[in-house]
Amino acid sequence: MTSKIRWGILSTANIGVQKVIPAMQKGQFITVDAIASRNIEKANAIADKLNIPKRYGSYEELLEDPDIDAIYNPLPNHLHVPWTIKAMEAGKHVLCEKPIGMNADEAKLLVEATLKFPHLKVMEAFMYRFHPQWQKTRELVLSGAVGEIKTIHSFFSYYNVAPQNIRNQADIGGGALMDIGCYCVSFPRFIFNEEPVKIISEMELDPEMKTDRLTSAILRFPSGKTSTFTCSTQLMPYQRANVFGDKGQIEVEIPVNAPPETLVKITLHTKEKTEIFTFDPTDQYTLQGDAFSKAILEDKKVPTPLSDAVNNMKVIDAVVESSKKSQWIMI
Repeated sequence: MTSKIRWGILSTANIGVQKVIPAMQKGQFITVDAIASRNIEKANAIADKLNIPKRYGSYEELLEDPDIDAIYNPLPNHLHVPWTIKAMEAGKHVLCEKPIGMNADEAKLLVEATLKFPHLKVMEAFMYRFHPQWQKTRELVLSGAVGEIKTIHSFFSYYNVAPQNIRNQADIGGGALMDIGCYCVSFPRFIFNEEPVKIISEMELDPEMKTDRLTSAILRFPSGKTSTFTCSTQLMPYQRANVFGDKGQIEVEIPVNAPPETLVKITLHTKEKTEIFTFDPTDQYTLQGDAFSKAILEDKKVPTPLSDAVNNMKVIDAVVESSKKSQWIMI
């Protein structure tokens, strides 16, 4: 058994080049050996910059490389499922960016495809779950630090009105809900460890780009818990998550884009005291890559199964449907 997984990167997408690849190169169980672009000059330039030995001028060439064990797929949303399936057909494990697909039905197609390749690992890349701040948040909730947990509120926004940006192209899965609202949907599911049963939402579309630029929703869970969120692609950049119980509250200051080079903190407020938990600089993309690679090396289950990705997409679909029908949607 080898001690490291040999990775290939499918495309020169900004998230990979700027964040994920440099982080994965620090991993204990990872080597980044190849990168592919539809433009060989671009692939060469990025490979030189990031010291990646192999570079390819097509995605197909990368998948044909017998010395690559796993693929990171940060392609636009509409290409997540098709190229993840192609990678599996080429014998590669796949870590695929969020959201896993365009809708729950497409996500189910991916799950069905994995049944043909039971020896391969596939996971949706919700990197926030690997950060110590979220592990501590979950630990505090389970220990009863906030009493009986009741609700979670999250907010995530940035400002981007460039029509050519993939996040502003409706036909390929752009918009606030798909890009960043997927985190807000994931947070309560991760902390509550249950799935919502009904949803109501409101979405405001950009009149020209037709993507949702402002989305708010309420999720109701079978235990009676709720979660509310707002996400936007056309507001002042801001993010926060708050977990509320009957005896306390946890504030996660930077719930998604926790900076890898500085301390981050969460704050526990109770009736008796306020306690701040700080976390040393850590890169959640490194932790995610190592966790996935270790699952391959040890032939164990991945930290987050694809069933979780399907369930997250079911909620996203219901948010869209609720806004269109202006009513509660049962899941």
